[in-house]
Amino acid sequence: MNMRASHLAFEPVDALAALCKASGDALRLNILRTLANDSFGVLELAQIFATGQSGISHHLKVLAQAGLVATRREGNAIFYRRALAQGEQLGSRLHAALLEEVDQLSLPAEVQGRITEVHSQRAAASQEFFARSAASFQAQQDLIAGLPQYRDSVLALLDSLGFARDASAVEIGPGDGGFLPELARRFQQVLALDNSAAMLELARQRCTEEGLANVQLQLADALQDDYPAADCLVLNMVLHHFAAPADALKQLAQRVKPGGSLLITELCSHNQSWAREACGDLWLGFEQDDLARWAIAAGLNTCESLYVGLRNGFQIQVRHFAKPPLTHGPRAAITGNQQEPAR
Repeated sequence: MNMRASHLAFEPVDALAALCKASGDALRLNILRTLANDSFGVLELAQIFATGQSGISHHLKVLAQAGLVATRREGNAIFYRRALAQGEQLGSRLHAALLEEVDQLSLPAEVQGRITEVHSQRAAASQEFFARSAASFQAQQDLIAGLPQYRDSVLALLDSLGFARDASAVEIGPGDGGFLPELARRFQQVLALDNSAAMLELARQRCTEEGLANVQLQLADALQDDYPAADCLVLNMVLHHFAAPADALKQLAQRVKPGGSLLITELCSHNQSWAREACGDLWLGFEQDDLARWAIAAGLNTCESLYVGLRNGFQIQVRHFAKPPLTHGPRAAITGNQQEPAR
């Protein structure tokens, strides 16, 4: 009886012991570093670390038991992501300090190279889908979230921002160009980028039919190719096609002018895996907190959020993230604290 009481008295220390055990292995620390801004499946992590699947699964189990990683189901696949420290829970300060230290590490070059390979494989799968499915894509997309379902919400948010008459906009992944007429009416210059020649041709046909003289179409990779920064960057149902969404958001934020806006329309997290095959989705929507966390890490402020009702089991989130304006001089740096806009 005394032995049982003694064990119960020390049970809170078990969480700290698990945390210390999990952090006491170089491979596990590298896994945590790899999961800083991305999520990966077991097979992807096995490829990244050139380790057998069973070995990676063991290390992930240890990290999960310590509360350092969490899982997310994407259809039939399970993806691992880093878990954030939870408030006042025992070990939360150690947890947060560990992740802070891990983020200062540089991954070995060969590991970084294999991460790039995994991202390239994801991107290639997405491009292959659009190359063969451009003609039928819009019909498939309408089964999930077609433009008519969220157009008015995006336009209401866009019009509330009061862009100047000479402002510019960039739309990433315009699809068949359905939103381009709206942008053309509101901005002096509009640039539409797509890495699929087949999809861009559909957008070109739309521009010709609508006579959109102020819209430029460019076959380009929005993350790698060069194009000018804009006052407003728009992504409608596009982020879930990026191989690494958090990293993509960070790179796209650099294409927004100071004081400008990034508008994202996306699905909330869902479990309807048929969307992968039907629409080429790499990710089954996103948690609202994830988008906000990634945007903040990209140097953006979280602003208005609108949510469009469910249809066929899907919910749409329309998000506005703002890039802070440039400040000048030491006085501005001291007194220029901005409050987060009201939601």
